Amino acid sequence: MGRGRASRGGGSWAMTPAKFSKCMFWLREISFLGHILSERGVAVDPSKVEDVLNWKQFETVTEIWSFLGLTSYYYRFIKDFSKTAKPMTSLTKKNAKYVWSPNCEEAFQTLKKLQTSAPVLAQPDVTEPFDVYCDASGSGLSCVLMQERRLIAYASRQLRKYEVNYPTHDLELAAMVHALKIWRHYLLKNTCHIYTDHKSLKYILTQPELNMRQRRWLELIKDYDLEIHYHPGKANVVAGALSHRAHCHVFEV
Repeated sequence: MGRGRASRGGGSWAMTPAKFSKCMFWLREISFLGHILSERGVAVDPSKVEDVLNWKQFETVTEIWSFLGLTSYYYRFIKDFSKTAKPMTSLTKKNAKYVWSPNCEEAFQTLKKLQTSAPVLAQPDVTEPFDVYCDASGSGLSCVLMQERRLIAYASRQLRKYEVNYPTHDLELAAMVHALKIWRHYLLKNTCHIYTDHKSLKYILTQPELNMRQRRWLELIKDYDLEIHYHPGKANVVAGALSHRAHCHVFEV
């Protein structure tokens, strides 16, 4: 029997059976569920990247689903994954006409390229505050989770049909709510700093007049120990660096 050690991410102690002949010790890194785990953090398994790079152009919707299924497994490594994949996902919708357009080809090649340049994600420390950068546009929501200038994860999704007509204020708030929901296990019991380029959101917690949607979201936001900061887009050095992450040193732990 082996005793599991509590991890920095908040794991608990547990007794687990282990066969000595199948154990490996003193490894600098290990492959686990399609990821490479090391002292630097979590990275994409290179063998999976090869599968993506060798993927040929699609002829059916089923093949698109297969490709998106593999690449989306690593969505937290890829900034704006949902926005990038949108031309391809649009072909999978009901009654959509299958036409492989130049936009689809560009999305296909971009996703393959992003897989090869995916960063190493640092392991979160639940004893330290988190930083969340949120943004919204007419096509989707995107968020970045960081801690002490180290990249933890990306998250993004496309806008739903009923969200397309949201005013800018509500879209930016939706991005914040999306981040709080998807990273709830990290943020709920920790201090977090939310950064947005929409200035009025800084006062959302004390805003006197709210619509029903905003009131509902505010009830969720109040569960968190957070502080909202205005971070102008043109001054958003972190987001700018991450958008060019091939040249950004976010691998340190």
